[in-house]
Amino acid sequence: MKINYRIFGLKRIDTYIIKKFLGTYFFSISLILSIAVVFDLTEKIDKFFENNAPLKAIVFDYYMNFIPFYMNMFSPLFTFIALIFFTSKMATNTEIIAILSSGVSFRRLMVPYFLSAALIASISFVVGAYIIPPANKKMLVFENAYIRKFKNENANNVQMEVQKGVIMYIERYEISSNTGYRFSLEKFKGKKLVSRLTAQTISWDSAYKWKITDYLQRDFNGMREKITKGFSKDTTIKVQPEEFFITAKEATQMNNTQLSNYLKKQKDRGIGNIQAFEDEYYKRYSMPLAAFIMTLIGVSLSSRKVRGGIGFHLGIGLALSSIYILFTTMSTTFSVSGTMSPFAAVWLPNVVFLLIGIYLYRTAPK
Repeated sequence: MKINYRIFGLKRIDTYIIKKFLGTYFFSISLILSIAVVFDLTEKIDKFFENNAPLKAIVFDYYMNFIPFYMNMFSPLFTFIALIFFTSKMATNTEIIAILSSGVSFRRLMVPYFLSAALIASISFVVGAYIIPPANKKMLVFENAYIRKFKNENANNVQMEVQKGVIMYIERYEISSNTGYRFSLEKFKGKKLVSRLTAQTISWDSAYKWKITDYLQRDFNGMREKITKGFSKDTTIKVQPEEFFITAKEATQMNNTQLSNYLKKQKDRGIGNIQAFEDEYYKRYSMPLAAFIMTLIGVSLSSRKVRGGIGFHLGIGLALSSIYILFTTMSTTFSVSGTMSPFAAVWLPNVVFLLIGIYLYRTAPK
C-alpha cells in the first residue's frame, strides 16, 4: 500500500522529520523514566517492606502515577534532547545541507518540527491539567501511608476570612471528630466591628452546616450592645474542614477547573499566601509552550554541521536545558517567597529563552 505523503500538505521530508522527532522523543523519555523508576525503587524499597506496602499499591497507586508526573515535568528537556540528537545527526550526514540546497527554506524546514512540538505541547497540557492532578492525589496518599507521613490530623490557630468582612478563628480543630475548640466569628462593616460570636466547640455537619455549643453572641449598634447566650445552635459558615488542611501540596492535586475556582474563591475572601497555587496554575500553561521554544533553539543550534558533531550539540543542549530547569526553579522560589509575582516568575524563563531562540534562528545557516 502506497502512503500518500501529501495529505494535509505534508511532503515526504515532513513525515520523515515528524517520525524521527516523535520517535526519538518517546524513546528517550521511556528510557530515562525506566532508569528513574529503578533508582526510586532502590531508594524506597526498604520503606515499602517496613510499612508492608502491597505490591498492587506500589505498582498501580505509586509508580503508575509517578511516571506521568515526571514525564510531564521533564517534557521540555526530553523535547530538546530528542530533536538535538536526530537533527544533529542529519546535519552531520549533510542531510540538512541537501534539503536547503534543494530550494526548501529554513523557515519551511521548521514546519514539521513545530507540528511535532504542537502535538507534544497538547499532550503535555491535557496530561498536566486533567490527568496528573488525580494521579498525584493517589500517589501522595500512598506516600503518606507507606513512605512518610506529612498530613496533619489536627489544625492549630486557624484564622481566615470566610466571607467579605467575616473573620473566623479556631484555636484547634481535630479532623478525627470534625470538632473545633475555642471558636470565634467576627463580622466587620468597613473597619467597624458589628458582631462577635464565640463558642467553646464547633462541629461540622455537612456542606456549610455547622453546630456551635456553649456560645455567646455580642451585637454592636453604636454605643449599644446586645448579648445573646445559648447552649446549642445550628449555623451556616461558608467553609469546610478540608480547607483548614490545605497546603502547597494540594495545588498539584487540583485539575485546572478546581484550581481556577479555588484561586477565585480565595481572592474573593481576601486571603493571601496563595502564591504556590497561582504558580502551579500559570505553570500549566507555560510548560507546554516551552516545547515550541526548545524546538526553536534546538533546530537553530543543531542544524549546523560542526567538527564536534552530535557530541558537541548534545553538550550545548544539555547545558541549556539545565540552565532552563535551574532558571525555572529559581523563579518559582521567588514567586512562592513573594519576591516576584507568580505570573512574572513563571513566564520569565520562557521569555528569556524565547529571545535566545530568536537570536539563534537569525544566525542559523539558511
